[in-house]
Amino acid sequence: MRTHLTLTTVTTLFLLLMPLPSWCEGVREGNPLFEVRDFGAVGDGVVNDTGAIQSAVNAANQAGGGTVWFPAGTYLSGTLLMKDQVTLHLVAGATLLGSTDLNDYPMIVPSFRSYTDRYTRQSLLYGEDLENIAIEGRGTIDGNGEADVFRKDTGADYDLPYGLRPYVLRFVCCRNVRVSGITLRDSAMWMQHYLACDDVTIDGIHVDNHVKPNNDMIDIDCCRNVRISNCTGDTDDDALTLKSTADRITENVTIANCVLSSHCNAIKMGTESSGGFRNIAISNCAIRPSRHEDPISGRRPGLAGVALEIVDGGFLDRVTITNLTIEGTIAPIFMRLGNRARKFKEEIQTPDVGAFRNVVVSNVMATGASGMGCAIAGLPGHPIENVVLSNIRIAGAGGGALEDVEREIPEEEKKYPECTMFGTLPAYGFYARHVKGLTLDNVEVAWEEPDLRPALLCDDVRDLHIDNLAGHSAESGSPTIVLNDVQGAMVQSCVAPAKASGFLRMQGNTADVTVIGNDLSQVPTPFEFGEAVAETILFQTANRLAD
Repeated sequence: MRTHLTLTTVTTLFLLLMPLPSWCEGVREGNPLFEVRDFGAVGDGVVNDTGAIQSAVNAANQAGGGTVWFPAGTYLSGTLLMKDQVTLHLVAGATLLGSTDLNDYPMIVPSFRSYTDRYTRQSLLYGEDLENIAIEGRGTIDGNGEADVFRKDTGADYDLPYGLRPYVLRFVCCRNVRVSGITLRDSAMWMQHYLACDDVTIDGIHVDNHVKPNNDMIDIDCCRNVRISNCTGDTDDDALTLKSTADRITENVTIANCVLSSHCNAIKMGTESSGGFRNIAISNCAIRPSRHEDPISGRRPGLAGVALEIVDGGFLDRVTITNLTIEGTIAPIFMRLGNRARKFKEEIQTPDVGAFRNVVVSNVMATGASGMGCAIAGLPGHPIENVVLSNIRIAGAGGGALEDVEREIPEEEKKYPECTMFGTLPAYGFYARHVKGLTLDNVEVAWEEPDLRPALLCDDVRDLHIDNLAGHSAESGSPTIVLNDVQGAMVQSCVAPAKASGFLRMQGNTADVTVIGNDLSQVPTPFEFGEAVAETILFQTANRLAD
C-alpha cells in the first residue's frame, strides 16, 4: 500500500471524517477502509485486477477486519478468495467483472462433501470456513457468463458434467454471511451457492441471470438460520432455491417481500433433498413472468410458482408459505414425494424414500396458469402427510377433456420431479394422490375455456377435509369432486356450480364420506356412486338439494 498522499487516499480520509449515509453505516468505526486502487487496481475493465483486489482483501483480514472499497469503475477479475472479517463494498457505478480466461479460475473442491462436488469447481468469489464476511453496496457483480468460453461441454476432460462454468458467489461452511444491496448478473452457472453455512442474511439484492443453462438466482444448500428479504430476481432456471445436497438439513429459513420471475420454478425446495428441509417460512412474495422472451432451459411462462420436492431421501417438515401472488406459470403449486434415491457420495448406502409432512400454503392468488392442473403426489405406501391449502384462488386456461380424467397416470417413482412430469392431470384444479391428511379450506379454482375435468380429484387419500371449495363445471363434464379410494372425507360449506353434471362422485374403495351443509340445489343428481360402491358409505345432512 502506498504511503504518500494520493487523491484516493485524501478522498478516503475525507470519507472517514464526514457523516456517512445510512447505507454506509458501520464502514468507519472499527472497520477501516482498504481502497482497491491503492493496491494497484486500475478499474478500466481491460487490465486484470485480480492480484490488486486480493491484496486489498488480504490486508483487510490482516488488520483484523475491514472494508474493501470499490470506487466507480469496472474491475476485471478472476477468482477472489474472501477472508475472515472482510466486507466488499461496491459503490454505485462500480462493477466487478468476471474474467473470460478460464486460467483465472482455479479448481477448488470444498472439504465439505456434497453432490455439488460433481458440478463446477470454480467461482468468481469464494470463501470456505470463514466468519463475518459481507458483500454490500449499490454496485454490480457481473459474471460475464455469456462469453463463449463458458460452455457446458468444456468440462468433459475434468469429469464435470456441468462444464467449466464458474459460480459468481460460493461460500462453504461460513458463519455470519451478509449480502445486501448489490446487483448480480450473468453468471455462467448458479448465481450464488451457500453450502453448509450458518447465519446467512441476503437483503435487497437484484439478480438477472439469463445467459446459460442452470442460471439459478439463489441456492441455499444444507444451511441453517437464513434470512432472505426484499430481493428481486429474474432467472432462466430456478429462482429462490433451497437444496440439501448432503446429509445436513436446510433449516430455519425465512423468505419475505421478494419479487421473482423464472422460466423454471420461482420458489423451490429440492430437487436435491439428501438431508431435507425443516422450519421454513415464506411470505409476501410476488411471482410474475420473466421479462426475457426466450428460455434456455425452462419454459416461457415458467414451470411452478411453488415447487416442493423430496426425491433423494431426507424429509420436508414444518413449511409455511403465505401471501403470494402468482402470474403465469404452468402450475402455481406442485408437491412431490418421489424416489430418485440419488446418493450424494458413492460410498454411502442408497437412501430410503423420504418423508413429506406438515405444509401450509395460504393466501395465494394465481392467474394465467396453464390448463395442466396442480399435483400433490406421493408414492404408494409413502404418502405426503398433513397438507393444508387455505384461501387460495387459481385461474387457469382450462380446455381439458374427459379422456384426461380416465387416463392412467404413471407413478414415475424415479423420474426427475417437475410439475410437467405427469402431463395433463385428471383435474383442472388439484390432483391429489397418495396423501394422508389433506385440507382444502376456502379454495377456488376456475378456467377460461370450458373444461370437462373435475375441480378436484383425490386418489388414495386418507383424512380429507374440504370446506368451501368453489369451482367451475361444464354441463357434459365430470362432477366437481371425484373421490377414488378415499378413506374418511368431510365435505362442507360448498356451493355446487350451476349446470354441473354432478357434485360428488365416489368410486373405487372410497368409504366414510360425510357431506354437511352444502348448497347442491343447482345439481339434479348431486351424488354419484361407482361400480360396487354402496350408497351407505355416504352420510349427508343439512344440504340444500334440488326440488
